[in-house]
Amino acid sequence: QVQLVESGGGLVQPGGSLRLSCVASGRTVSNYVLGWFRQAPGKEREFVARISQIGISNYADFVKGRFTISRDNAKNTVYLQMTSLKPEDTAVYYCAGHPLQSGTYDYWGQGTRVAVSS
Repeated sequence: QVQLVESGGGLVQPGGSLRLSCVASGRTVSNYVLGWFRQAPGKEREFVARISQIGISNYADFVKGRFTISRDNAKNTVYLQMTSLKPEDTAVYYCAGHPLQSGTYDYWGQGTRVAVSS
């Protein structure tokens, strides 16, 4: 089993930045695809970004150029650097992971809350 724990959320003004972290425990996730999702109040959970086991990243259109996903396999950690934050980025952000051979995200964190407001 893999446990994922997010941190780094908080309240930030529009235009500000935050870096989210997600630490995995239970086993190494170096061969996992890791991703970030978010769920805004009253909305469904949506994909934000993912990074493959070899570092190839993909982003939702609404975060391209503003968010950057990265991973540190030595620390079993995935990051989401968020810049130029907008009020519509307000959500609970979740990290998730799955082994390369799995087609769906098998493991999820509990989420960290991000609020963008002046």
